[in-house]
Amino acid sequence: MVTEADRARLEALEKRIAVAKQAVDPPRSATEEQYTQAQLAWRMVVEMVAGLAIGFGIGYGLDHVFGTMPLFLVLFILAGLAAGVKTVLRTAREVEMRRTAEAVQQGDDGRGD
Repeated sequence: MVTEADRARLEALEKRIAVAKQAVDPPRSATEEQYTQAQLAWRMVVEMVAGLAIGFGIGYGLDHVFGTMPLFLVLFILAGLAAGVKTVLRTAREVEMRRTAEAVQQGDDGRGD
């Protein structure tokens, strides 16, 4: 059986835990949120350019070795483009899942009502 003294101690402990959580994970300001969006945008740009650059390098190298200048270059640039798009879509999916999980954790249903 729970006594009033125990219940009061539990409520005080819950308040202290809430304050500690707030101190550890303060709410983000609008500036920090914009900064995170900029980081995400640059990450996606870098992933796309990296896929293209790697495809270009492999294609150019194979064309140089085999003496078939535009063939492998074009094929591997297209393959690099496809890999870059796939990576960007995977990143977008991860971000969406993370935001959904944060919204569920905060008790928000994500509809903005």
